[in-house]
Amino acid sequence: MFITGKTVLKFIAIVIGVLLTLILLLAAYVLVDFSAEQEPPSDSVNLVNDITRLNPIEVAQVIAPQSIADIQHAIRTTEGKISIGGGRYSQGGQIALEDHLHLDMRNFDNVVSFDPVAKEITVQSGMRWRDIQEVIDPAGLSIKIMQSYANFTVGGSLSVNVHGRYIGEGPIIRSVKSITVVLADGSVVRASPQENADVFFGVIGGYGGLGVIAEATLELVPNVKVGRETDYMAIEHYAAFFEQNVRNHPNVVFHNATIYPPDFTHVNSVSWVQTEQPLTVHEKLVPRDREYWWQPRVAKFVADSNFGKWMRQHIFEPFKHASDPVQWRNYEASYDVRELEPKSRADQTYALREYFVPVERFDSFSAKMTDIFKAHDVNVLNVSVRHALPDSGSLLAWAREEVFAFVVYYRQGTTAQDREHVKAWSREMIDAVISEGGSYYLPYQLHATTEQFHSAYPHAEEFFALKKKLDPTYRFSNKLWEQHYQQ
Repeated sequence: MFITGKTVLKFIAIVIGVLLTLILLLAAYVLVDFSAEQEPPSDSVNLVNDITRLNPIEVAQVIAPQSIADIQHAIRTTEGKISIGGGRYSQGGQIALEDHLHLDMRNFDNVVSFDPVAKEITVQSGMRWRDIQEVIDPAGLSIKIMQSYANFTVGGSLSVNVHGRYIGEGPIIRSVKSITVVLADGSVVRASPQENADVFFGVIGGYGGLGVIAEATLELVPNVKVGRETDYMAIEHYAAFFEQNVRNHPNVVFHNATIYPPDFTHVNSVSWVQTEQPLTVHEKLVPRDREYWWQPRVAKFVADSNFGKWMRQHIFEPFKHASDPVQWRNYEASYDVRELEPKSRADQTYALREYFVPVERFDSFSAKMTDIFKAHDVNVLNVSVRHALPDSGSLLAWAREEVFAFVVYYRQGTTAQDREHVKAWSREMIDAVISEGGSYYLPYQLHATTEQFHSAYPHAEEFFALKKKLDPTYRFSNKLWEQHYQQ
């Protein structure tokens, strides 16, 4: 069959027309605001809630300490249980408990000391990563391990033992030199892997169950230029690709891979690699005043239909990754969670789940995950794969060996029926990850049974024994420990 130039031009015109139509449809969706107004905040100063708005908790009193002495005074002059909160990004009541005292650490946010030569900084626990970045960036330094977004507090990050997208790293405990903790009797203890090690390895990843993290000394690393490299592939090729191209690559700084819903058959690998190429992004940090009016609308478009998910995978993301930007490490680490925030969470909200599996179990777990999501028609927007080296010793370690982390970002309704639906598939996912020798992450909705909790965290009894020693009258608690801790 002979194809004329006119036929080719006609085909190109049709393709361009289809693409323009899709773009116009998206533009209309983004520019027209279909969502309801954001729900008004509660009038109660004692109502503590998290980012999902699913867990409003009325506490008896809120104290916002600004010194270690304030923390000690709050503990010694009150009775009953005490919960601790920072940025309020945990999503299952890990920051509060009804009718008890809540310590709001967000005003406890100063630098204690900074040594650029030693590459370390000591900060109060209410300080956010972004504030630290503004202190250390002029010295050419970066935070060694943190999340992908810079809004979180240091104390909250240590309490849940966070990780990021860093290659050759893992849980944040691997970058902590020491912490200062206020215990249940009001005493102050300095802890490190060499000094009061039981406190160090219990408090980090201990979800506020043993004491109040007051200060932390963190390792820093040089701020370097990084360039983006992307590779799109079938999911069955990813594990081998990672082993050959990422895991032992000395210059890869950040890495994650997106598994695209609703089919979960393809992966986009994104690595940020140290480079000496000239910068294409000259800002040192993401501007604080950046507007995020379109990103939440695109997320809603993706969540609303499989067509939106197809558009994201085949149109938006290829366009987004068509260039190869070069920017500073600190810029890539200074993103703002506002880019994810919908206008309203009244009827539908966005939430996270996370599962950790040994690296050799990537294929078998991803297959089980896909089956569960499809069986329950879970509205997954994104599954981001990260890598972590083993934990250095925390009692509630989620990485007892080298693991892949599957970070699941999904949308759910807010009714009781919607919550039961999430509980059903969440418990199946926990069973699936335990069957692969892995674990699930604790900062999210509390749907795990206590049996699942102990299976995923086999050293929990050691943690509880330490709690009985350090907190014999059970002062420190929250929804997580009310569910799983037996006195």
